Amino acid sequence: MQAVILVGGFGTRLRPLTFTTPKPLLPIANVRQLEHLIASLGSAGVTRAVLALGFKPEPFFQAFPDGSCAGVELHYAVEPEPLDTAGAIGFAARDAGIDSTFIVMNGDILSDVDLSALVAFHRSKGAEGTLHLTPVDDPSQYGVVETDGEGWVRRFVEKPQPGETDSRVINAGTYVLEPSVLDRMPPMQRLSIERAVFPAMVADGRLAAMATDDYWIDTGRPDTYLKANLDLIDGTRSLILSSVGPNAHVAATASVTRSVIGEGARVEGGSVLVDSVVLPGAQVGPAVRLERSLVMGTVGEGASLVDCVVGADGVVPARAQLVAAKVPDPATMG
Repeated sequence: MQAVILVGGFGTRLRPLTFTTPKPLLPIANVRQLEHLIASLGSAGVTRAVLALGFKPEPFFQAFPDGSCAGVELHYAVEPEPLDTAGAIGFAARDAGIDSTFIVMNGDILSDVDLSALVAFHRSKGAEGTLHLTPVDDPSQYGVVETDGEGWVRRFVEKPQPGETDSRVINAGTYVLEPSVLDRMPPMQRLSIERAVFPAMVADGRLAAMATDDYWIDTGRPDTYLKANLDLIDGTRSLILSSVGPNAHVAATASVTRSVIGEGARVEGGSVLVDSVVLPGAQVGPAVRLERSLVMGTVGEGASLVDCVVGADGVVPARAQLVAAKVPDPATMG
């Protein structure tokens, strides 16, 4: 089986981290997010993953020089212009010659859903497409999905008001599709699968959905990206990964609580890290305090950061006191 992974976005919400690294290549507990995702596909029998690329494709070529990841063969489909979700899926599937049932995944989610079970459900329904759904506490912030008792999608309700729907499940960004769906995606046409293709499939009675309550997170914001890291080291998920990457230096007098230290990063003496992620190669000077922060650049001696994001080119001066800051500020960047 093959899969298409949508990894061509700009990663706007995660700037300044994504100024230098595409979002799917950012590490989560010292393993690149894309590797987490492809490993889950591989465990479900996917042997070839098609990366639907647009913005900054070169880092993906460099990240996987042998053309494989987690034992899965990679195919690169680089769209010549932004084609939105359906356009990107159609371009990638045609570029890779997909002609049988395939999986589509957004590149900015982590999920423990049983993909084999999702494919089996799809086939049992004889559907043209099947969505994975996940519950949320506040459906008013999302587009929710209503299904009937047989698992067929009835309608989508965007950011519902109180009383507008009883549904509390949303599109979780993983789909199983038949190649006939490509007929709904004209080549090289900018088209949204969520706003155009799925509603058309609902109208034809061809779109099914399976809801599960597995672990699921959209990693596209600083707070959720941080949470995804911490969830993999604190026992929230069944899979627990190392919190300290290879060749990292953490001084004996540093205090590190529920935090991740990336490969080759340095944390000097007297520093206190709480609920934070120090990304690969970052430099945290002496007596620094980090709380709920993401650091890819350099933090000077005695600085204090709370709810901050420091990009690869970011330098926090010694003894700076920052709260909810982004360094450099994306608003001032081109």
